[in-house]
Amino acid sequence: MKKLILIAALINVSLVSGQAFTGNGDKKFQVGANIQNNGTGISATYDFGAGENISFGLSSIYLLSVNSALQNNDGNDDLNADITDRFDLRARFNANLGSVINIDDNLDVYPGLSLGLKNFGGHLGVRYFFSDGFGVYSELNTPFAKYKNDNLTPAEKLNNQFSVSFGASFNI
Repeated sequence: MKKLILIAALINVSLVSGQAFTGNGDKKFQVGANIQNNGTGISATYDFGAGENISFGLSSIYLLSVNSALQNNDGNDDLNADITDRFDLRARFNANLGSVINIDDNLDVYPGLSLGLKNFGGHLGVRYFFSDGFGVYSELNTPFAKYKNDNLTPAEKLNNQFSVSFGASFNI
């Protein structure tokens, strides 16, 4: 009986591959750098597969460094970037197209929409997995509609403009 269980386990392990998106129940965590005009920071995302090519999740960005023109401006609060300007949280929807375009099982291309604290926007991402648990990703993010449209201060433009994120992706 022990040998039978061992053989079954070995067969299951041999069938495991490093697919970028496996569909319903798939879970991805990504962490990396975020680069945008006047600021750089960290980005973290979590995506949960809800269908064969659909996932929902959360995305968060915190800018660790902002342009010196947006810091410590005595008397001009419009230029000071505080924590509310540096932080953004977004709910997101992805269309995972890796299995549709069928280039490589380890590659996933995912356009999507996001609804955040500062805007409604979209993203286009790519992730590639080197093994079953580890890969790299890159994402382009842009707002489609900003909640405050008239005359954004430089600090309010943070996380409310085109940005690029890249880093590590993990299956969890």
